[in-house]
Amino acid sequence: MPNTKSAIKTVRKDAKRTEQNRQMKSRVRTFEKNFLKTIESGDKDASAAALKKVYSAVDKAVKAGVLHASTAGRKKSRLSARFNASIKA
Repeated sequence: MPNTKSAIKTVRKDAKRTEQNRQMKSRVRTFEKNFLKTIESGDKDASAAALKKVYSAVDKAVKAGVLHASTAGRKKSRLSARFNASIKA
């Protein structure tokens, strides 16, 4: 339990930031799931649009400090590999 005024404020700030981070990570995962569904459906145009949305969400998460840049690069690389494999198949 915080004792000082500054510690109380820090707890409030942490709770707010944690919620914002949770929302941003959830947004990335949602776009990622939608992308994977479009790949399974076989629609190339929809898959390309969904991939673009995932990229945007991931880049915004990196900019906000929610995801590490290397994590984002790895995620984008794996998703683009799946996209390319779905096009060839």
